[in-house]
Amino acid sequence: MSEQAAFKSGFVSLIGRPNAGKSTLLNALTGEKLAIVSEKPQTTRTTIQGVANLPGAQIVFIDTPGIHKSTSLFNQRMMETVRTALEDRDVLLYVADASTPFSAQDAEAIAALKNLSTPTLLLINKIDRVQDKRKLLPFIEQYKAIREFTEYIPVSALTGEGLDRVCDAIVSRLPEGPAYFPADHLTDQPERFLAAELIREQLLRQTRQEVPHATAVLIDRWEESPKITRIAATIYVERDGQKAIVIGAGGANLKKIGTLARLEIEKMLARKVFLELFVKVQKDWRENPEFLNAIDWRSMRGGE
Repeated sequence: MSEQAAFKSGFVSLIGRPNAGKSTLLNALTGEKLAIVSEKPQTTRTTIQGVANLPGAQIVFIDTPGIHKSTSLFNQRMMETVRTALEDRDVLLYVADASTPFSAQDAEAIAALKNLSTPTLLLINKIDRVQDKRKLLPFIEQYKAIREFTEYIPVSALTGEGLDRVCDAIVSRLPEGPAYFPADHLTDQPERFLAAELIREQLLRQTRQEVPHATAVLIDRWEESPKITRIAATIYVERDGQKAIVIGAGGANLKKIGTLARLEIEKMLARKVFLELFVKVQKDWRENPEFLNAIDWRSMRGGE
């Protein structure tokens, strides 16, 4: 009788530049919508955990904000979460966007890995957007010139191409150990944080110019009854002009944001939702430590 392979488990951080597709990748690897996605950079603002249960292994993925220069207190906190996410990991996934040319910012971002001995896989993402696949080799060579990676894997988070290979490459490098979480555990985020993020996702998609980065969403009320969950949330902006853009003519934009967000929240909760949205001006909230603590998902316990 052949001996059964030992169970493996471990922690894997996804890192890379803004808009490289890390959140889409997290959702694809876990099979659930855990991180919001938009075309605008810096969509992810905090580390988001997603758990993938595979035959004989459990992978705990940690999605992180895109590596960028910190200008505000808010951005500095985002970069601190990235640095923390590099510590004590079993494997790192560096996600690169194959559809955009290699830049000086890419070179700077890779420099964040220079003192790490953790196995690091370079995932060349968005290959579905690259018509001539021969261009991938010189693209990889530019990364290789700055740092040797453990493995180089072309993937498409959108189509799923290459993701089985990614999982195999991760599992082969994980230590033996028990599952850290029960099989039905998907994420460490409370439902009210995920709901706030789904509202913010629609804000990012429906507003323009400087508004997206100046917005934050806080759940004010969460009431569950047998038939419906009632949620009240406030969208915070930094200036009156931004408030006008979010609300739109005759409240049309806010209504659209609310409707689209409600549909996504209903999908997540698998029940009817009544969503009420308000918009308030909180001047320079990105530099306000107390406000930043209030919008941190770790303070959103839910149920109380």
